[in-house]
Amino acid sequence: MTLKVYLSGEIHTDWREEIAAGAADLDVKFSAPVTDHAASDDCGVTILGAEASKYWHDHKGAMLNAIRTRRGIEEADVVVVRFGEKYKQWNAAFDAGYASARGKALIVLHSPEHQHALKEVDAAALAVAETPDQVVEILRYVLTGRLPSQNAAAAE
Repeated sequence: MTLKVYLSGEIHTDWREEIAAGAADLDVKFSAPVTDHAASDDCGVTILGAEASKYWHDHKGAMLNAIRTRRGIEEADVVVVRFGEKYKQWNAAFDAGYASARGKALIVLHSPEHQHALKEVDAAALAVAETPDQVVEILRYVLTGRLPSQNAAAAE
């Protein structure tokens, strides 16, 4: 069975690539939002025309990005939402809520320092991971039913 996984959240680190590399031997199809920050911010005005107001500039981009985000979440079996260290990702919290409301299996990924701030988001998740490796092991378990120690033994 191919597991469709949408990787949402912060775009400033390589966590998506870490998960994809770790899951390279699994039957997983990954999708994600546009991670080119400038393209994501400016897509609306680049495609639909300039705006004098920053509000409308951002609004146009948000609406276009929502087309991709909604489609990715709706088509996913599992949604992974990463909350990074540097910025407050309000969009990531929205994606987690949207995925939860759509009944998607939700994995939240963040450091222990954010446990209190994200307690409601964490409560909606089926798993809360601290590292991309843990996400890979969750995906591996879902697909194979094997625990990490069993995977190591099978590799020997």
